[in-house]
Amino acid sequence: MARETQTQLRARAKKVFERLSKAYPDAECSLEHGDPLELLVATILSAQCTDERVNKTTPALFKRFKTAKDFATAPQKELEKYIQSCGFYKNKATNIIGACKKIVDEHGGKVPGTLEELVELSGVGRKTANVLLGTVFGVPGVVVDTHCGRLARRLGFTKHEDPTKVEHDLMKVWPQEIWSLYSHLFVYHGRAVCFARGPKCSACPVRELCPFPDSREGNKIAK
Repeated sequence: MARETQTQLRARAKKVFERLSKAYPDAECSLEHGDPLELLVATILSAQCTDERVNKTTPALFKRFKTAKDFATAPQKELEKYIQSCGFYKNKATNIIGACKKIVDEHGGKVPGTLEELVELSGVGRKTANVLLGTVFGVPGVVVDTHCGRLARRLGFTKHEDPTKVEHDLMKVWPQEIWSLYSHLFVYHGRAVCFARGPKCSACPVRELCPFPDSREGNKIAK
């Protein structure tokens, strides 16, 4: 694919969005939650863990711990037992407790609604913050998980590996009002078609808009 101007890149990104929207009309955050606190905890648990596993873990967890104060004062060992199946459970328990202590002490027990405040919480980076902002606070955010990063590189929207650099590149290419939805579409497409290994390019609805099939045919596998 020939080198594109920024205007051409945005136009292609718009076409990709339109096709993915038709392919995945129900795309949304797949972490089950009832309020911002539950989504915060679920997103912390989702690090290096599937959303499916998290969704199997959280019903019992949220039945036991209902408020930020409950999590903030939770015995670490007890919390670890509830989330052990999600992996890295010791660090995740520490982060959940630490984040909820700050929420109780500095935010009146309510999850804050700005990027600046969210990234100050233990275990919360820009990805987690943008999940919360876009899903429960109505503030669009680009969520760069492994799927989003992989698809962004394959589609030529970025050349970077660093998630923050990928996020900033996508912010220049995608209209702000669809940042969150575009991120969800990438997750759905990454799970269904654009796998890390053996992607189903022949079945891809955006194949003709993507430089990756050509690179595959040349045995240059994009990341």
